[in-house]
Amino acid sequence: MLGKLSQFAIAVALLGAVIMLIGLFPGLTGLEITPGFGILKTLTVFFGFSLFLAGGYLFVQGTFYPNVKHTLAQQIGTRLILTGLVISAASGLADVFGYGSHPAGSGLHPVFGPYKFAGFVGGFFVASMGIVIFALMGPKQPPKDGGDGESDA
Repeated sequence: MLGKLSQFAIAVALLGAVIMLIGLFPGLTGLEITPGFGILKTLTVFFGFSLFLAGGYLFVQGTFYPNVKHTLAQQIGTRLILTGLVISAASGLADVFGYGSHPAGSGLHPVFGPYKFAGFVGGFFVASMGIVIFALMGPKQPPKDGGDGESDA
């Protein structure tokens, strides 16, 4: 069962990476390239990165910590992943939600400016750090000899 979950996680992460690349570089697939970075590109990149993070989370969980209770640090890492995704969504879709510089209904086209970019990429960075924390802060494995590491000899 462990191998199947890891394989599924890798497939999800690869699918996320492909979708993210399609969002960033739509010309790779033959789609028409439009100027700027609009809402559809933002949603595509966000969805791809979300799948990428989900695959990474599942891979770490299934490969390194199967059937093990999460530590407090791992729970913090999980919450950082979700917080980073919320920051990215809130930043990237600020105009759609109505608190950006060009809110929906104003007649202006949404603009992906420096503040949106910083929030979008910053959220992805926070989420990525959550994966790293989750992977590194797992429960410590007890020694295989069952003792305190000292030999009897």
